[in-house]
Amino acid sequence: MPAPIHIAPDDNRLTLAATLAQRADLRYTPVGIAALECTLLHRSLQHEAGGERKVECELFAMAFGDVARSLNALTVGSAIRCEGFLARRYRTGNAVALHITRFTNEEN
Repeated sequence: MPAPIHIAPDDNRLTLAATLAQRADLRYTPVGIAALECTLLHRSLQHEAGGERKVECELFAMAFGDVARSLNALTVGSAIRCEGFLARRYRTGNAVALHITRFTNEEN
């Protein structure tokens, strides 16, 4: 079995401009922390291998605490810029989710 690799927190950081495509109802964990699940839609034009490529994807995301409450106040369809880290969507699965730790509303 390979030796574990030490990864610094900054090695798992993602910044994404996206549209808030869907949002579940705000809920609370058993210990009282606000939690919000949502779907983000990203569209951009990227440069790759000397050419341009249109990119469009949906990404499942979640937020906790004050970030969840602030995100819950936004209207679906709002343009946001989020920062966070990637982790498994569910503890027992392999699907990926963005855990939003900070965001700005780009509507202004």
